[in-house]
Amino acid sequence: MTGAQRLYERSDANARGLEGLPEVTGWLRGDGPTEITIAEHGWKFALDIAGGHKTGFYLDQRDSRARFADWVARLGAQRVLNCYCYTGGFGVAALAGGATEVTSIDSSGPALERARANVALNGFDAGRAAFLDADVNASLRRFIEEGRTFDAIVLDPPKLAPTVAHAEKAARAYKDINRLALKLLAPGGALFTFSCSGGISADLFHKIVASAGTDSGVDGYIAERLGAAADHPMTLAFPEGEYLKGLVVIRKD
Repeated sequence: MTGAQRLYERSDANARGLEGLPEVTGWLRGDGPTEITIAEHGWKFALDIAGGHKTGFYLDQRDSRARFADWVARLGAQRVLNCYCYTGGFGVAALAGGATEVTSIDSSGPALERARANVALNGFDAGRAAFLDADVNASLRRFIEEGRTFDAIVLDPPKLAPTVAHAEKAARAYKDINRLALKLLAPGGALFTFSCSGGISADLFHKIVASAGTDSGVDGYIAERLGAAADHPMTLAFPEGEYLKGLVVIRKD
């Protein structure tokens, strides 16, 4: 038993329909407001467990956010780009790591407002954070045209291949955004790139990012491989549970 006094069910993912299961949400134990504030690595995040994606916050990226803050600090990264930022977890991590300019992009206005609020909640100067309600792909292309570069970039797109049947189309999309991001990455900079698609294996994701490097004319090395935090266990009978794959790519000078 966890000792939890309140338990809210969010069985409302579209994937339940594939299994013939109904969508269910609501309190299983206790009740009360669904707006809460959580603590992570000494940071604070306000979220709504009844709204937004999953639990209202991507808990599986907890360890990766800590690693990103570490890398930003280690590299002295000043200009950071956080793509598909949702409610701003990686953006807060970048600011905590010492970044002076963090640009966050998402196509959800409400998510961006919460991301902006989370910057303020952690006491960071609002002038260090910019938020764009825009398409990531189009924004990356525009930044290239403008000659912009970034010292660290996060690519954490939504699920593009829920099953293997979607892998080919998703692979093209993953390759395109990684190709554009690598072009924007300053020499010596870090790209944190992820796939949460169950239909994309770790080996295939590595090949996609490698191909993106070839097409962009950018070389780099893999400094780390990342995955879901420990509270997202993978069982022996369910290897598909290893859905989150991440690479830390350092661009060569």
